[in-house]
Amino acid sequence: MKVSKGRIIFQCINYTILFLLMAAALYPVLYVLAASFSSFEFLAQGKVGIIPMGFNIDAYKRILSYPMIGRAYINTIFYTVAGTAISLLLSSLAAYPLSRRPFPGQKFMSSVIVVAMLFSAGMIPTFLIVTKLNMYNTVWSILLPTSVSSFNVILLKNFFQQIPYELEESAALDGCSQIKILFKIILPLSLPGIVTVGLFYAVAQWNSYFPAMLYLRDRSLVPMQIILRDIVIQNQTNDLSIDLVNGSDQISESVKYATIMVATIPIMMVYPFIQKYFVKGIMVGSVKG
Repeated sequence: MKVSKGRIIFQCINYTILFLLMAAALYPVLYVLAASFSSFEFLAQGKVGIIPMGFNIDAYKRILSYPMIGRAYINTIFYTVAGTAISLLLSSLAAYPLSRRPFPGQKFMSSVIVVAMLFSAGMIPTFLIVTKLNMYNTVWSILLPTSVSSFNVILLKNFFQQIPYELEESAALDGCSQIKILFKIILPLSLPGIVTVGLFYAVAQWNSYFPAMLYLRDRSLVPMQIILRDIVIQNQTNDLSIDLVNGSDQISESVKYATIMVATIPIMMVYPFIQKYFVKGIMVGSVKG
């Protein structure tokens, strides 16, 4: 089939724009990666680009020797896995009835979810609720207050609506309860949507640090992002055996870059394994309003 000249020009412009956007997104990641493996001298002189200069792994050795890193990693993995599971469960239970045949109060509940997406109670009321429920300084203060996103509930609702009602009716005739229909029929058929929403929840939970700042005082419970914040923003590198007087700030800068990579790479490695589900889920789930 012959391709028109206008089509060729459009594709060239389209690919050029996409390449520039990809380069703009990748450059900061490649620079931080290169800086984390570069020697202090080249980094201080500003000679580091996207290729390491004076390759060394001293910054990573210092980071991995930090006693809080291991515990913080375990906490972050726990918060991400448990938080994503809780969020998916609650979001599915909210989206399923809204996606089925109309029932009394359905429009009102849908309106409440939309309003909750636009407005929130605020930090102080949320803090008071967490305190009154005795969740302060516990893992539940990280897992529950942000467990449901209105946007993700709407996304799941739209995805569930793609499933024919006849499947539900047939299962009901065979004696299935609504809960069994949800877990045995709806969710397995909605795997791309579940994976998509799960990725949203997992990334948000992995990168979250503000709830931990508000609700956690026990350092053994803090996630990796709090350690990253302490090192990168507050420059708290005393526990990393860094001589800030004789070593100057070059070592400190290398440690900051290494900490960013240590905190970022694990969640970035998840996407390639679920990319095929993600693309399908986000396209199908956004078809209906």
